[in-house]
Amino acid sequence: MSSNITESTVEDAALGWFKDDLSYEIIHGPDIAPGEPQSERESYSDVILVDRLRHALARINPNIPEEIREEAIRKLLRIEHPSLIQNNHQLHRYLVNGIPVEYQGKERTIHDQVWLLDFNNLEKNNWLAVNQFTVIENQHNRRPDVVILVNGLPLAVIELKNLADKEATVRSAFNQFQTYKAEIPSLFTFNEVLIASDGVKALAGTITSDWERFMPWRTIDGSELSPTNLPQLEVLLKGIFQKENFLELIRHFIVFEAERNGLSKKMAAYHQFHAVRKAINQTVKAVQGNKRAGIVWHTQGSGKSLTMVFYAGKMAQHPVMENPTLVVLTDRNDLDDQLFGTFASCQEILRQEPFQATNRADLRERLKVAAGGVVFTTIQKFLPETKGDRNPLLSDRRNIVVIADEAHRSQYDFIDGFAKHMRDALPNASFIGFTATPIEKTDRSTIAVFGDYIDVYGIRQSMEDGATVPIYYEARLAHLELKEDEKPKIDPEFEEVTEDEEESVRKKLKSKWARMEALVGAQKRINQVAEDIVKHFETRRTVLEGKALIVGMSRRICVELYKAIVKLRPEWHNNDDQQGFIKVVMTGSAPDPVEWQPHIRDKARRRKLGEIFKDEKSSIKLVIVRDMWLTGFDVPSLHTMYLDKPMRGHGLMQAIARVNRVFKDKPGGLVVDYLGIAHELKKALADYSEGDRKEIAVPEHIALALMAEKYEIVKALFHGFDYSQFFQGTPQDRVRVVPAAMEYILMLKDGKNRFLLGVAALSKAFVLVVTHDKAKQIREEIAFFQAVRSAFIKNTEGSGKAQEDLDSAIQQIISKAVSSDQVVDIFSAAGIKKPDISILSDDFLQEVRKMPQKNLALELLRKLLNDEIKLRSKKFLVQSTSFSQMLEESIRKYHNRAIEAAQVIDELIKLAKEMREAHHRGENLGLREDELAFYDALETNDSAVKVLGDEVLKTIACDLVEVIRNNVTIDWTVKESVRAHLRTLVKRILRKHGYPPDKQEKATQTVLAQAELICKDWSS
Repeated sequence: MSSNITESTVEDAALGWFKDDLSYEIIHGPDIAPGEPQSERESYSDVILVDRLRHALARINPNIPEEIREEAIRKLLRIEHPSLIQNNHQLHRYLVNGIPVEYQGKERTIHDQVWLLDFNNLEKNNWLAVNQFTVIENQHNRRPDVVILVNGLPLAVIELKNLADKEATVRSAFNQFQTYKAEIPSLFTFNEVLIASDGVKALAGTITSDWERFMPWRTIDGSELSPTNLPQLEVLLKGIFQKENFLELIRHFIVFEAERNGLSKKMAAYHQFHAVRKAINQTVKAVQGNKRAGIVWHTQGSGKSLTMVFYAGKMAQHPVMENPTLVVLTDRNDLDDQLFGTFASCQEILRQEPFQATNRADLRERLKVAAGGVVFTTIQKFLPETKGDRNPLLSDRRNIVVIADEAHRSQYDFIDGFAKHMRDALPNASFIGFTATPIEKTDRSTIAVFGDYIDVYGIRQSMEDGATVPIYYEARLAHLELKEDEKPKIDPEFEEVTEDEEESVRKKLKSKWARMEALVGAQKRINQVAEDIVKHFETRRTVLEGKALIVGMSRRICVELYKAIVKLRPEWHNNDDQQGFIKVVMTGSAPDPVEWQPHIRDKARRRKLGEIFKDEKSSIKLVIVRDMWLTGFDVPSLHTMYLDKPMRGHGLMQAIARVNRVFKDKPGGLVVDYLGIAHELKKALADYSEGDRKEIAVPEHIALALMAEKYEIVKALFHGFDYSQFFQGTPQDRVRVVPAAMEYILMLKDGKNRFLLGVAALSKAFVLVVTHDKAKQIREEIAFFQAVRSAFIKNTEGSGKAQEDLDSAIQQIISKAVSSDQVVDIFSAAGIKKPDISILSDDFLQEVRKMPQKNLALELLRKLLNDEIKLRSKKFLVQSTSFSQMLEESIRKYHNRAIEAAQVIDELIKLAKEMREAHHRGENLGLREDELAFYDALETNDSAVKVLGDEVLKTIACDLVEVIRNNVTIDWTVKESVRAHLRTLVKRILRKHGYPPDKQEKATQTVLAQAELICKDWSS
């Protein structure tokens, strides 16, 4: 038994967990393939196991006539939409709600559902895991590793990679899904979950999830995170595919949302799934007890709005609640609109349409219903019209749940009677709070109304899970050249105000507001802030793709700031909402000044502009806001926030979290402070855990120290090497420095790997502080390091750019020395014409031998030979294996310093010549390419060559090609019956031509292994 770990080892482990821990039936795909004795598929295009489905429907729906169940199956098999996601959406509705049918009863027409899954009795369902499940569609033949079928429906696909192969990554499994969706879309019509894993790391997503949204599943039962020594694949499979969990995930934790680029399918992450479960249990207890369900604190960016949707959908169907009324409470109109928009787009999971109360009277009418309903309102509509009045009783039902968004005393004015007014109107309602920031340690009012924490998902955990990125903080106050009396002073009593309260606050704090606003909005200061933002953001954009928000103190200041910025960059302005680089988003009305009017939009236009800004490809990169979009507004590509407004507490934390969303390889978000609010940040962070505090508003000096550390690591690799000519020399000198630098790195122990990792880490750290003077001082050096790194990747790594590089948000630094698109080609730099490996000429090999950079010459040869061996390995088993072993042995000796680089180059040149000669062997022997491959397989046996001679071996090779071509079928490589038949045929040919008997078994194995390589296309 081989001790090597392969892809099949990972597959066997997964199947073992399904069988032993999850009690699924396990079947080998080829055993149920078309034409097999145990076949369950008529054709390879069939992705549903119809007989299993038919039997399951009979068990689950015994009272529905058989012909009606058959009609439901026909409906299921009909593809109605041209788009995969539309079909998937329709099939998901059937899974969750059943297939609607009607038929004639004895006295009336009966309207009913044929249920595809039994959500109440798990064992009435048929649970099956199939490996090597071949699907052929539109002439594409694909074989996913593991398919999970429930009642014959393929609800999950698992793609596994070999953990021992450094190129077989989880990312490559994700990429394979994209190929499958394009080539065999019918398999994904019914899909609910995709799993990508290399055996250790494991991620789950849906058919529309981007790479960033494939997420880990960290717990099996939800009570605690699983130990890190358990493989993530084991935790994920046991956590998601435990039967009850999987059905619950399908029924209550998947939504479809319409977005600008089409329909998006979203599945709960593990923290959302288990938090909702806990919240439901606590709510049911609260309804029967003290009416306080508790508080769910999930940090900003971790999907709190969707968690609330999942909770509402599950709560609405809970049998104990008897069709409850859910009141969703916010403290501001714009928040109410945003959260309502999320709920409205997910109303399928709510099983009802949510409503937004327009005024107090409308709210009271909607709450007088006998049951049901999801009603959105702001807290203000619960307050009596006259202070001191008492709210009328609206309903004394016990099955009313008040769901408060951002449940904090400061938001809901608990002290001034929020709880009292709610209790007057809904005396028996239960309360649950959801928040993205922690409750203040001194705040007992919130706990008194809602209860204690139900579930906590903090900043550090969300970052470890890849759900958010850290936030860095940069103070730019010192960059403004203002006299002391021109600098605004933040009054500690000055509360944050919202846009719609601006006028009333002006009256209440007239002198204080006016004084502050006048200083912040002084023309000289606005011009300086505008100039600094333009320079800062343009510098940021040279190294990091993405967008920014500017937060101004008043609408007047927002408009003035816009004018000042556009004066500096006129080309950024455009009157069209869909065009231009910069916009202002704010509310307003006809009496506002004329010059404000172009920036005042109605709700529909603001929503449309928000969708455009969310699109990473749109031209709008910079938006100025007063109060809009600072909570509940997600723009993943947003990486910078310029704060020029006094903010504090939860409002401040919610605002800065706009920049913590995951986007490609964005290393973090940046908050730039023009007012000096560091002390407010410190106060706001006091209620976070120590671990969380370290990950939010990270001071600039820490980011600078990180950059300095990474810079020193890379620079140290070049100790003793002078690369100054890269910056000072002629163009020829600059280009020559790069191969010399590569040679120097290659002379170090594990130099190339250390260098590549070091530059990647340095680039990420540099991006965070690119505008700082210390970063500017080393910018050109980093450009040099990146040029060398690019040359390494292009000239010594595999062909082409990695997907990770193509999807990068971090951009190559444009050096004054070498233009951004100029990746140094080492062959050109050395004055050598780049070769075609298959015809490596003696002249080329001689030029490589003469290169002064011996280590680099060796790397170049290694890459060229390796690329050719990879190409040959697709067709020539014996030849490629032999050459690969020779190459590995030479490189091993070099790495062990057993021989010098010049000697290895001689060995590699010898190998190159052998490969060149091998390329022409077929012509010399009069054999086609496929015949030569089998000839090589037979020729490995020296005694056979001596006894039989070349002519007999050539005849055997030709016979083998003909016999194998005529006998291979689809999936033959994994069908033991076909393999056994082929073994017999191969042995018969070998015996017929007198092949040495003692060598026949080994020859047969080699021939079949060669056949697996070359015959992939023959079976189609």
